[in-house]
Amino acid sequence: MTSTNDNLLVKFRAKDTALGVTRSTVKAIAKALEVNETQVIHMALSKFAADVLPAYAPDDGPLSAKQIRALREDAKKHLPQGKTLSGESLFP
Repeated sequence: MTSTNDNLLVKFRAKDTALGVTRSTVKAIAKALEVNETQVIHMALSKFAADVLPAYAPDDGPLSAKQIRALREDAKKHLPQGKTLSGESLFP
């Protein structure tokens, strides 16, 4: 039987940089937020994941010409018919 280890060792930097922080910085954040250091790391990783990872699954790529034709034909059935009574343009 194999067991998984869900723990991660974090090695802190000797000084704060754009790519890492010192243990004292994590302690200061924990104190300011009134949470423990582990929670600070989870919060930081959660925020970083939201910034870096896509919010949705990638789509199937561009539509084929056949799919575009089918959509245009379907749209014609739902668009209003007749003379345009008035109109506005975003760009004059």
